[in-house]
Amino acid sequence: MAMAARPARAGGLGSRGERRTNPSILMMKTKQGQPATSTSSAWSMAKGSGWRKGRLSFRAGLKKAEAVKMGTSSAPTTRSGTPEGTPTQDVCAQDLADRPRRNRKSDVFREAVRETAPVMPANLIYPLFVYDVDSEPGLDTAIASMPGCKRHTVDELVAEAGEAMAYGVKQVVIFPKTPDALKSRLGEESSNPDGLSQRCIRALKETYGDDIYVHTDVALDPYSTDGHDGIVDDVVGKVLNDETVAMLCAQAVSQARAGADCVAPSDMMDGRVGAIRSALDANGFQDVSIMSYCAKYASAFYGPFRDALESAPAPGGQARKVPRDKSTYQMDPGNFREALRELEADEAEGADVVMVKPGMPYLDVIRLLRENTTLPVAAYHVSGEYAMIKAAAQHGWVDERAIVMEALTCFKRAGADLILTYYAKQAAMWMSE
Repeated sequence: MAMAARPARAGGLGSRGERRTNPSILMMKTKQGQPATSTSSAWSMAKGSGWRKGRLSFRAGLKKAEAVKMGTSSAPTTRSGTPEGTPTQDVCAQDLADRPRRNRKSDVFREAVRETAPVMPANLIYPLFVYDVDSEPGLDTAIASMPGCKRHTVDELVAEAGEAMAYGVKQVVIFPKTPDALKSRLGEESSNPDGLSQRCIRALKETYGDDIYVHTDVALDPYSTDGHDGIVDDVVGKVLNDETVAMLCAQAVSQARAGADCVAPSDMMDGRVGAIRSALDANGFQDVSIMSYCAKYASAFYGPFRDALESAPAPGGQARKVPRDKSTYQMDPGNFREALRELEADEAEGADVVMVKPGMPYLDVIRLLRENTTLPVAAYHVSGEYAMIKAAAQHGWVDERAIVMEALTCFKRAGADLILTYYAKQAAMWMSE
């Protein structure tokens, strides 16, 4: 005898493909000797229990409603210490197998399973500004837009580096403020063997030897009357690439000769890493490393840094065409994939470390580089980021220590091995407490 077709169940597919019953048409079954539980009661219980897709089905809500109605629920109805009116467990308890908060309940266990190792002083590189006190004796050394930072004399820079070293920060990067009288369109002062940067390198290495690791900035903007990282053709209004690279090679060799451990081209000219590598090798500096500003964006976060060095692009006036910004050689902030193109070029040309700048707004790019290279990845916690934290902290809007340590952790979580930050010494002091 043919079986009658089973009528289709009401309702649509729920999570994992199970049928979700429509409570408005559910026919309630009555157990022997027990009153039926209403559909609305079950539906209310499911919603009150925090019913969500894949977590609590209507069937579970129905079961809970039946248990409550018959007085068989084992869930406590009240908790001590809760304010009056707190929903009771027999109404709001969720039927969850997976509760991520169980792994967060203990300080001991949270530390044990933390996915990102704590930031250490060894991960930090300390950027330091320096000026020539003999050439600019009356200079205001404070940097208004970067509270807590200043322009150091050479002797002060050596002392400041020593204080940072005492807390475990043993890497510095030097940024010189060049007197206007020494600036030119070609930026020749950049390769002066007795220039400010070169004198700082020698002073640091003579004082601390191999206990300190000295990085240097390779770019023309601190030395250029035009404020650009390269030579400007003021007829067409263009920053020249290959001609600039020739100047950068001379600058890098000069810094290596002074004792630099690592040169860091921040200019973003095409082919500069390979050219600098060849120049260093040809002059016997095969062991001097290159930290490439691999993905450096044409960002608005650099303002306070340019205040410190007085190195912002200068308008050319009506007689000269000078690009108003650096967007023709630094990367567009909207670009992501382009960072891979820069990474592939810098790796092939001999970079030893690749950097992303700025840092916090570009954590996705840091992760992109981390997942596509075996080289160390650096992140620059730039002046604008520093200034924002300082300003908010001075107004009492944020906990400065907590937000700085969180920011540094975020860099490391994203994939940075090295972090350039103006907070390097202060963060290391906090770590030591």
